[in-house]
Amino acid sequence: MDQYVHQIRRAVADCSERGLHAAAKWAGDFLLNIPIHERPLLSHLPSAASAGFRTSTPTRGSVSGCGSLSFADDSNMMTEDDIHVSEDLFAIEEDLFITARESFNFKEFEKTAFILRECRSPKPRFLCLYSKFLASEKEAQDNWTYRQGGRSHNEKPPNPALRTLLALLSDVNSNESTSTARKEMDPFLLFLKGLILGALKRRAEAIECLILSVTAYPWNWSAWLQLGALIEDPDEWTSLQKHLPSQPTLKMLSLKILVDFNAAPDTLDETINELSELFPHSLFVKSQRALLAYHHRDFEEAEAIFDSILEMDPYRVDNMDIFANILYVQQSRAKLSDLAQRFIRADKDRPEVCSLIGNYYSIRCEHEKAVKYFKRAIQLDPTHLAAWTLMGHEYIEMKNPHAAIEAYRRAIDVNRKDFRAWYGLGKTYELLDMIQYSLHYYQRAAALRPYDSRMWLALAGCYKAMSKWNEAIDCMKRAQTCADSSEVSHVVALANLYDKSGDATSAALNHRRAVEMCQQQNRHIGEWAKSAVYAAEHEINLAIAARGGTSTANGAKIVADAIKEGADLQRAKALLDPVAASNAAEGTVAIDLLRKLKSLGAF
Repeated sequence: MDQYVHQIRRAVADCSERGLHAAAKWAGDFLLNIPIHERPLLSHLPSAASAGFRTSTPTRGSVSGCGSLSFADDSNMMTEDDIHVSEDLFAIEEDLFITARESFNFKEFEKTAFILRECRSPKPRFLCLYSKFLASEKEAQDNWTYRQGGRSHNEKPPNPALRTLLALLSDVNSNESTSTARKEMDPFLLFLKGLILGALKRRAEAIECLILSVTAYPWNWSAWLQLGALIEDPDEWTSLQKHLPSQPTLKMLSLKILVDFNAAPDTLDETINELSELFPHSLFVKSQRALLAYHHRDFEEAEAIFDSILEMDPYRVDNMDIFANILYVQQSRAKLSDLAQRFIRADKDRPEVCSLIGNYYSIRCEHEKAVKYFKRAIQLDPTHLAAWTLMGHEYIEMKNPHAAIEAYRRAIDVNRKDFRAWYGLGKTYELLDMIQYSLHYYQRAAALRPYDSRMWLALAGCYKAMSKWNEAIDCMKRAQTCADSSEVSHVVALANLYDKSGDATSAALNHRRAVEMCQQQNRHIGEWAKSAVYAAEHEINLAIAARGGTSTANGAKIVADAIKEGADLQRAKALLDPVAASNAAEGTVAIDLLRKLKSLGAF
């Protein structure tokens, strides 16, 4: 544990002085979640080398199985002389760096870059180029006009400066064999190059740079998050893990990716338990457990975990928008109101807080105010996925499907791996009676959430509307395997689909199953009377078919023939008797069927 504490402490300082405030904050929160008696004194803080950080690429042995990947080349390693030269150079540039950092903290990015324009040591160079990157992103965002009701062809504001910035990083992770190329393997410059390559859609190169970065410096959480954003499916992530350092941060990102991709619960539980044993007080691990419960629709457990997180840190804003979603689904109006009041006083200019307040107004059915706060969240962070999706939900409530479609599409632009926007598009097109479009988007949602019964129910509804009964039946069966086994409505829906497809035997079988489930759950007879009547009528029809149109004489023979053909008239009577004796709407039909049974000689 001491080794991790030293590394996390150093990460807080290293990320902070380079302007990576999100990574520094994450590491700081993680550090404080470690009990104080397990944290060595600051005076015992080792050097960067002894803390386990490297300023160069890993050796071939460090990332076994890399094959021919360029980062497995030992020739890129920095020598001790290179490190001392870099330190001496920074000593000359330190005054410039300290001054520029203050300008950076005031978000004067262009001035920061100007001050550091001639610096050559890795740390000032990173801050200079990162400032240029942030300034160019801000300019691109300001120049990008977004028309409400229309949609730009670009997923995000185009940034023409990216290629120029990439050229300035051409010596980082270069394939050239010059000594200069070997020296420029600073993990933070590698991270920045990976960030720019990712923005340019050069995914493979970006992944390589980011793997190098996190291997050399494993506690830069921003680098891990950027790497995770480039992963397209769980199989790709599995294949990449052999190239990554065996560090707790690897398990943390793995957990986040598995939660995002709705992986099998056993795998997630194993990863969470491993991290919980290593960092039992980590709020990050607790929040991931809450997100896992949320994705599996166990809202009570998720709410309890978030309550415990707020007890430990009453001002923690991270994931509070998810907590607000949970309270919204639970219809905990008073608790959601208290949460909104608490955080609007603490930090009203965080996108998570704006989304939280939007949920508060949504539960009060004040949809225009809710949209206002979701838009505010997007203004603060255009990549805030939840705000786009929730705004789409609000537009649906406001009967504005075209605006909802635009919001959902923007959410997909932010993150194509999130199922909610795909599902929202499917629902919106279904409301517009555009079933083919709806089917396409539901299929995309089901591919992302294969264990979620709602996706398969939606697909079954589309196929039903298209009169594709076999496909609807297959989807409904899949929904049953994903849902609670005690869910009667799914069994009845499957029975109705079989009936529509002309398979009366399978329909009756499922209706009988629904009756048995309702009786076991002590449900009111009105909930299963219709199923009982259908199943009984099917038995009677079998008996009539077996009878071949003869008269009601020789009732014993008729019963025998009916049983031979699969009919069970006594079972039909057992299904009809309680319905006929009740005040259910199907009571009259049940009485008529009992008369028909009597005419068949069943009793």
